[in-house]
Amino acid sequence: MASPRINVLRMKENGVVTEIRQDVVHVTGLTNCMNGQLVDIGGKARGVVLGFNPSYVLVLLVSAAMNIRPGDKVTSVLEEFKVPVGEKFLGRSVNALCEPMDGHGPIFDTVDYPIFATAPTVLERVPLNQTMEMGTKIIDMMKPVGMGQRMLILGDRMTGKTTLCVDAILNQRGKDVICIYCCIGKSDASLRKITDLFEKEKVWGYGIVVAATASDPIGQQYLAPYVACSLGEYFMFEKQVDVLVVFDDFTKHAWAYRQISLLLERAPGRDAYPGDIFYIHSQLVERACKLNMDRGGGSMTHLPIVETLQGDLAGYIPSNIVSMTDGQIFTSAQLFGEGFKPAIDMGLSVSRIGNKVQWHAVRKQTGMLQLEYVRYKELEKLTRIRAGSSGDVEDRLRRGRVLEEVLKQDENNPVPMENEVIILFALHNGFLDDCEPADVRALLDALIKKIRRDRPELVRSIREHKMLTEPIRQGLEHEVKSFGPALV
Repeated sequence: MASPRINVLRMKENGVVTEIRQDVVHVTGLTNCMNGQLVDIGGKARGVVLGFNPSYVLVLLVSAAMNIRPGDKVTSVLEEFKVPVGEKFLGRSVNALCEPMDGHGPIFDTVDYPIFATAPTVLERVPLNQTMEMGTKIIDMMKPVGMGQRMLILGDRMTGKTTLCVDAILNQRGKDVICIYCCIGKSDASLRKITDLFEKEKVWGYGIVVAATASDPIGQQYLAPYVACSLGEYFMFEKQVDVLVVFDDFTKHAWAYRQISLLLERAPGRDAYPGDIFYIHSQLVERACKLNMDRGGGSMTHLPIVETLQGDLAGYIPSNIVSMTDGQIFTSAQLFGEGFKPAIDMGLSVSRIGNKVQWHAVRKQTGMLQLEYVRYKELEKLTRIRAGSSGDVEDRLRRGRVLEEVLKQDENNPVPMENEVIILFALHNGFLDDCEPADVRALLDALIKKIRRDRPELVRSIREHKMLTEPIRQGLEHEVKSFGPALV
């Protein structure tokens, strides 16, 4: 027996284009429309309602704006702006309207999700208790990120911000985490570099790219992060899995909204940004959370990227987003120039979640690590000024250089947490005491390869227990002692 057909009543409104200002259209006749509503303009383009005046509605164009003229008919359906989402988006690259842009054909079997959704309430959330394994040693050891956290990555141009986030995505392979990379206002060449890397590293099995490049309409650059959030919320709510969303970057998103606001005739404020730019970004990052078990227990972690100018953290956009996130990782142009990569400034970086989400095996061994590193950097500055130093100072400097080499890392080469536990154990148990700084990384690589080859059960036990149990401690101690004399 055929299922009964359900007729859905959909109210439509008709309006008329009266004026066009670049990507903003003035429309009259839409007396019942609402903010964030999608409209169709004469079958030529689509737009979203972003403002109201007593005599007309302000519509932002979000698709091709070819040959729009005053007098064109505008049609709207009285419902909120939704985009298609679903599992079929995995492995695909889409634009800010969730339309495929990778040439692999249409995406079917989707459901619709609102892009301007309300963030989960406090009662729907739980405190963060799981580690988001970033794969960057200096972050996992000293500035840990939890699943559901909002961790800001900021710094000057070309200091490795995108690399940190891409490495975090690469490190999620096999960990049941869905990764969404949201490109906002970057060049097509930059986006192609990322997608080529995803292809090479087999990210498409758990990854999605939402892109609005500099050549796309300004409306799509504004909508892209909202769409990325909606895709992430589908997996968090419907599939009860963990999601990682990278926004690259919020600075260009703010630029796009500033242009839109001027076209919407809104009064400019500080740095010509509109007064509601803080609300725009806070509305986005608040959607990151760890849900309680009644809502499925999924999580969505946000890594927004912000560009600073000559290290100015007090800039309008950086200071805004610092105040609404749970910590920040600051990349320093000076450290980058000195060859310390990833160029993370420990003095200006902070994680407000702290070590609550760290593996116990890592937390137990990193208690004084940051303080030791900061003291070394201060001592190094002093010795640059003063000529000559005592033997004790030289020993401290050498140990500091060893620690610096331990924290260095190549790009697109994320380090598993088990390896980090082994590295910390070796550092704290004398394995590197007689080693020259230049030999540190090669020696640690050899140690890890040997343990993974000869004692795979020990590595599995580290991941399973996440703490230094007595059998794990004895196993690592035996491996370090038996390996050390052969190479030191």
